[in-house]
This record gives sequence, C-alpha cells and structure tokens, in this order.
Amino acid sequence: MKYCLLILIIALTSCYSPNRDCSNFKTGKFKYEALVNGKLEKTIFIRNDSTQIEIYRTKTDTSKIRWINDCEFILTPVNPKSILDQYQMHMKILKTTPNSYTFEYNVVGETQKEIGRAEIIN
Repeated sequence: MKYCLLILIIALTSCYSPNRDCSNFKTGKFKYEALVNGKLEKTIFIRNDSTQIEIYRTKTDTSKIRWINDCEFILTPVNPKSILDQYQMHMKILKTTPNSYTFEYNVVGETQKEIGRAEIIN
C-alpha cells in the first residue's frame, strides 16, 4: 500500500507545469529592471503583435517580432546602429502571473541564457 501511495505522489508531482497564459503579454507596455554594474536600470518596451520598441535610458530601439508559438518569439532589430545591435534575440516566456511574466532570453545561436521578469505598466 505504501508503494502505491508513493508512486501516486511521484506521478502527480511529475505532471506539474508552470502557469503560463502568454496571450496576455503579446501586446502592451512592460517594464524590465536589471542590475547593470551594481546599479538598477530600467527598460520599457511597448509591443504589438509584430513590433517591439525598447526604451533604455535615452536610447530607443525597434525590433520586428516573429512569433514561434504563444510563448516564444524572435526579435530582429530594424535599424541596428552597431554590430552588437544586429543580433537576433530568442525570448521565451516561462511563467506568468496576471501582471508579470518570467522569461529567458539569449542571442540566437548562443547557448548562454539569461532570466528576466517583466511587469505590465499603464
């Protein structure tokens, strides 16, 4: 009996998947904060279904969005100003709440991934 209960518990916990309702985050205005050289920096992005505009400090960048599925997309810079700005970014929403989402991102073709959290702003 103990073994049946143990197997049932393991089976139920292995079926857990994080809450993801990505459709709420395909469009809107979002805030992302990160520590850069020990200082908290804020980036604002405004997204519609095909374009994202990022505002960081006094710099504004525009990227085209290609949706892979409801929770993943590729950002392609429209007018890169340098070689570093020309790379495509792969974004994947990992977890959502009603007002925010946790995501991972990386340069397309690179294996190193970073994690971030964005919040809806009005």
